[in-house]
Parts: sequence; C-alpha cells; structure tokens
Amino acid sequence: MATTTLDRTAENIRFSDRLSPAGEALLAVGVAVLLIVIATATARPVIVTVDGVTETVYTHRRTLDKLLLDLGFAPGAGDRISPVRATPLSRNMAVVVNRPLPMRLLADGRDLTVETWGATPEEVLREAGIPFGPSDQALLNGAPIGRQDPLPGSVPQPRPQLYDRGHAWDHMERTPLQLRVHRAIPIRVDDGELTFTLRTTSATVGEALLAAGIELYLGDEVVPSLGSPVSTGQRVAIVRSTPVTVEADGVTLKTRVKAETVADVLAGLEVGLAGMDEVTPPLETPLYDDIAISVTRIREEVEIEEEIAPFETLYEPDPNLAIDIQSVVSSGAEGITRTRYRVRYENGQETSRVLEDTWTAQEPAQRIIAYGQRIDPQTFTTADGQTITYWRKIRMLATSYSASRAGVSPDNPHYGFTYSGDAMRDGIVAVDFSLIPLRTNVYIPGYGFGDALDTGGAMRGRRIDLGYADDTWVPVRRWVDIYLLWPPPPDYQITWVLPNWPRPPN
Repeated sequence: MATTTLDRTAENIRFSDRLSPAGEALLAVGVAVLLIVIATATARPVIVTVDGVTETVYTHRRTLDKLLLDLGFAPGAGDRISPVRATPLSRNMAVVVNRPLPMRLLADGRDLTVETWGATPEEVLREAGIPFGPSDQALLNGAPIGRQDPLPGSVPQPRPQLYDRGHAWDHMERTPLQLRVHRAIPIRVDDGELTFTLRTTSATVGEALLAAGIELYLGDEVVPSLGSPVSTGQRVAIVRSTPVTVEADGVTLKTRVKAETVADVLAGLEVGLAGMDEVTPPLETPLYDDIAISVTRIREEVEIEEEIAPFETLYEPDPNLAIDIQSVVSSGAEGITRTRYRVRYENGQETSRVLEDTWTAQEPAQRIIAYGQRIDPQTFTTADGQTITYWRKIRMLATSYSASRAGVSPDNPHYGFTYSGDAMRDGIVAVDFSLIPLRTNVYIPGYGFGDALDTGGAMRGRRIDLGYADDTWVPVRRWVDIYLLWPPPPDYQITWVLPNWPRPPN
C-alpha cells in the first residue's frame, strides 16, 4: 500500500506542476531512494548459511520456500535444508543449506562427475552404481583410503570477484574430490600343499603377500621373486623352509632352513665336524618341522700321570775330612712311576678315563753325603787378647736366664739348682746334651767361659741359654758362635752331623 501511495503522489506532483527535464530526473532519483529505504525498513533479516558460508538476507517473503526460490534453490535439487521449506519466516531466523558433495569418479575407464551424500567411498560408489569388490582399492585424490573411511568435506574456495556481487556463496567454488577405483587382479598362490587364489591391488608379489597376511620366514623361497610385478592370472609358488633347532659349541640356534637332511643344515650353517664328533639325529636323517639337531664335540687324549718317590739321604763318615765338613758322594735320584690313561671328553667335559698301562720310569737312588771326623786343635783370640784352643765351633741362638727366670717355683726343692746339681750362677749354660755333652767347657763371645751343666725342654738343637745370678741377669737373644774348648770328648759323645734347627741366618 505504501508503494501505491507514493506512485499516486508522484503522479499528482508531475501533473500539477510542469517541471524541467533536469528536475524530473532529480525527482525520480529521490523517489527511488525513498522506495529502497522503505523496503529495507520493512524487510525481515534472515541468516542464511550455504555450505558453511553465512550471509544475512533481507526479504519480504513470508515463507522459507519462497525465499529459497528467490535465492535460486529449486525444490527437489537434493539439497539438505533446515528448517523445512514450508516454515514461516521470522526475523533473524537461521537457515542452513548443505548441497551434495561434488565427486569425480574414475572407474573401469569411465570419468564422471556426480553430487553425492555418501559418507564413505563404498557409499559413494554404491550411489553411482559402480561395483566395488572386497579386494578393490579406493584412492582419494591419489592416496589410498579405506572403503569405510569417512570422506572429508569439500572446502569452498573463493572465486575471482565479478561486477555483479550476488550472494557470498555465489563467489565460492567447491572443487570436486577425485575418487579412483583400482581393481584387484587375481593371482594363484601355491603355498606348499595349499593352493588358493588371491585378489590384490599391490604392485609386486611381496606387497601382495604382505597385504594378504601371508607370513614368510627366513629361508622361504618365493617364485617369482618378491620384487616381481603382479600380473593377471600370475602363479606364485612359496617353497617353505623348515624350522630347526641346532645346538653346537655351547650355542643353541633356532632358525629356518631350506634343506633336505641334517647334513645339509649343518653345512648351510657352517657348523664343521671333525674327528669323533657325534651328530644326533644322524647326518642322513630327512628334515621335519621343529627337528632338534645336537652336535657333540668328542676328543680323546692320552694323559700321563707321574708318581714321585723321594730318595733317602745316607750319611757316611770320612776320617779324612775335618769335622763339620760335608761332601756329596752321590747326588741321589727320585723314583718315578708313570701311568698312562686314555681320557674321553664330550663338549669339553671328561666322560671316561681308561687305564692303559703303568711303568717305572726311574728307580730311586740314595743320596750319600760324607761327613768329616777329623778333629784338629784350633785357636781363637778373645776380645781381651786371651788365646784359647777349641776343637769345634757351632753357630747357636743364645738367650739368657737366672734362677728366678727358669720357670721353677721357689717352693720347689730344685729351685736355684741346675741339672748337674750345681747352684745357679754366672758361667753355667744350658744346652742340648746330645749336641754338647754334659760338663763341656765352652767360650761365648760377649759372655765369656761357661760350663754345660744345665738343660731344659726348650734346649733342642742349636739353642743355648746363658746363665746368670738374679742380680747380674741381662736379657740376651742373638746368634753367636760357641767355641767348644779342647780337649774333645770321646767319639761316641760327638754328634758328627749338626742339626739344622733353629736354622741359622745366612
């Protein structure tokens, strides 16, 4: 009604007043602007989103279907519209329009472009009536995609601007996604005694077997090779290796081999055999799955053991040698008895020992040492210039004692007396009477003259205890030369071979 009133007003003005041409033009522009302002003020704003692109549209239409016709969305086009087309329009109503996804399909030599609501490659191809076998491969824009994987939406891209701006979505372009069908081809696989047909889209034999989940092991042989290209009707043979366990030289190896016998396995693994080595099972045994092969290293050695019998030492008197001089007459030899064994080792461990023979390699021989029995008087000048004559000099370990240090209780009736019955005093020495006879006169440098009148349990061999009175005792422990004064005792009282204990220092 507003538009009719304006038209009538303009007509009245035009007919009531006579205007110049310029005035009429100016009047027409003003009327047009006024009409636009009035139309905008009375139109409803509607928020329309098309394929994710949103724009506010102003309309005088009362229902959504009329507005959609104005926007170019015809009924039955397959678009998904919310709310439904018959919905009455209201101010700031949100309207969402989603159009089908444009797809370029390449299959079986055909190239066609479709619009689809399919969410997965399988649904798109089903809608397009293109068969899609379970082994066929779909490629989306050149990349493999699973038959049930969701398809990405087509993201609109802006077109170059035209003079006629139109709506925002009119200047957005949706590039079709490309979906290619790669058909699987059949190949025949002979896996030992099992034969089956495999459909694959893989480029090589190895990829086809891997995609089919066919497990290959070390030693398996595939003909043609794994890198060979796949072709329709191709025949692939898998010659399976045999799983074996080999134990040798302390190492256990589990592997798979392509061999026929135990000997072939050991040769292939470079396990050498020598001498008496044993193999279980035997070398000629045909292989079977999970066969356990054991190599036992065997060697035999001859071992000789020696039993040593020590020789005896005999001392023989020599009246022509000076006393305490010894001469080796015969060096002697140990007796040697040898025993021979044959010893068997398996994997380094001794398993048997067999006695072969025993023999005497050397009889023992006595060592004979001659000792001197010639006694000559000898002289020695003491520190105070006195010359003494002696018949023997013995290196001995000297200690000192007195009555209170002799280990006898004062209550003992023998307290203070020596073995000979003499009262303890300076000049009495205790010795081993088998080496120095009782009452032998001796001279000890640093002590003086002494009489061998005492002995004791500790006085054995080259030991001498220098006697003192309690009030003159001094501690002594040193090695010293003991001079046995002339004349010598009878031969039967002389120990011709001196003991070697305690051992004198060098």
